[in-house]
Amino acid sequence: MKKILILIPIFNDWESLKKLIEEINENIKNYNDFYFECLVVNDASTIEQPKITKPSHFKSLEILTMKKNRGHARCIAFGIRHIFKNKIFDNLILMDGDGEDRPIEIKSLIDKMIENPSLSVVAKRVKRSEGIFFQLLYQIHKFITLVFTGRKINFGNYSIITKSDVGKISSKASLWSSFSGTIKKNLNTINEINSVRGLRYFGPSQMSLLKLLIHSFSIIAVFKNQVFLRSVFMIIFLSLLNSSLGIFSTIFQILIVGFNLLIFIVSRRENEQDLIKSHENLHNIKNITH
Repeated sequence: MKKILILIPIFNDWESLKKLIEEINENIKNYNDFYFECLVVNDASTIEQPKITKPSHFKSLEILTMKKNRGHARCIAFGIRHIFKNKIFDNLILMDGDGEDRPIEIKSLIDKMIENPSLSVVAKRVKRSEGIFFQLLYQIHKFITLVFTGRKINFGNYSIITKSDVGKISSKASLWSSFSGTIKKNLNTINEINSVRGLRYFGPSQMSLLKLLIHSFSIIAVFKNQVFLRSVFMIIFLSLLNSSLGIFSTIFQILIVGFNLLIFIVSRRENEQDLIKSHENLHNIKNITH
């Protein structure tokens, strides 16, 4: 019987987590050829953890509490590395804990994985639930990413990853900054399912405009070498058009240089040593038995 681990990072969203694991439990109950374990990484929440019950179809439920809050991306990176180093498993499902990664789509991820067990599967966003302004920013992010990296990245954290692929990314410095960028850079072939971004179970989104920008730049920064090379060609091309574009050519060149500077600064968030030592931030592990 194969084992699937479910990794959920959490910060203060305890009520959402309780509802999420109940819905996960309902959606995995018919997979008799698998058994499921769940690891929740509590990123040093400031709200006291309520009583949480282990669902009936979970073989185990562990809550790993961190000493210091390191942020969502680094919480994920720690969890992936911890699982690869300490757990026996066949596949890893990664999902957010607020309800925006819809539990009903776990069935689509698992079914797609069963079709080709050697390939990891990501949830491609075909519809989002956020407001018009956020969706506009997301489309701009995808366009800029494509222009400067040549990569189309239309998925987030929601995915089911093979053990082999977990091993490939578990020591990559970029994982400390961006999961989706690391997946796109290091896995040559992945499968995908169509996914609808759900609504948060409780409360407003914790994603501020600043966090959104950092998230976007972190993905692009994984491909900083390609960004630099493409930018050089853009600047050369624009310089040839100085006579026809005039001051606009100069403005675009300055913007490209500034963009590269921002990407370089954000790329410094990637840190292999911090990733390798991330276990030092682990405070305790609580096994929920009933």
